[in-house]
Amino acid sequence: MQQHEIRVMPMRAFESDVHREAAAVFVDGYYPELSFLSKDRETLIDAFRKIICADVFYVATLDREIVGILACSDNRMRAMKIDPAIWRQAFGFVKGTISYAVMKGEFNRPLTYPDDTGYIECVATAVSARGKGVSTALFRHVLENARYRRYVLEVVDTNETACRLYKKLGFAEIERKKERFSKLKGFHERIYMSFTK
Repeated sequence: MQQHEIRVMPMRAFESDVHREAAAVFVDGYYPELSFLSKDRETLIDAFRKIICADVFYVATLDREIVGILACSDNRMRAMKIDPAIWRQAFGFVKGTISYAVMKGEFNRPLTYPDDTGYIECVATAVSARGKGVSTALFRHVLENARYRRYVLEVVDTNETACRLYKKLGFAEIERKKERFSKLKGFHERIYMSFTK
C-alpha cells in the first residue's frame, strides 16, 4: 500500500494565491448546506473565494494538491466575512440579499471568547481524500502549533463522523443548543466541544 504524505501549513504561507483551491474544498465539504444559494459549484467557489480570510486558515496538501482546510478564528478575526455586494453579484439581488441576512449571523458575528481561545470552524476535506487522515492532520497541526490554550468548535448532531473524530482528538462536549428551523436545516442541535492544552 502506497503511503501519501499529508502536509499542513498556514494558508498565508503559500507563495501563490490558493483562495480558489481552499474555496473548492469548502464548497465540496458543505455543498448540501450551500446548494440553496446555487446548484452551480463554480458560482459557489467564486463567491466563497472572495471572502476567505487567509490569516486564520490552515491548508492540508496530499501529493501537492490542496485537499483539506481548517480555520482557527478568534475574537479578532473570523474565517469568512460575507459581503452583501459579493452575495448579490453572485446569487442575484433577491437571493443574495435574503441569504446575506440569514447567513451574516453565522459568519460575520464576532466571537466573544477570551484571547487565549481559538474557535475552529470551516473544517472540510475534499471527497477524493476522505478517510486518509486529512482532518486529523489539520487538527493535530493546529493544536500543536497555534498559540491558544483552549479550543472550541461546534458540530451539528447529524455529523456523527465528525463527533467521533473530535472526541478521539480529545475534545469534550460542553453544551448543546436546539436549532431553529431544524427540519429545514436538516439537524436538531448544535454541539459545542472544547479542548484545553
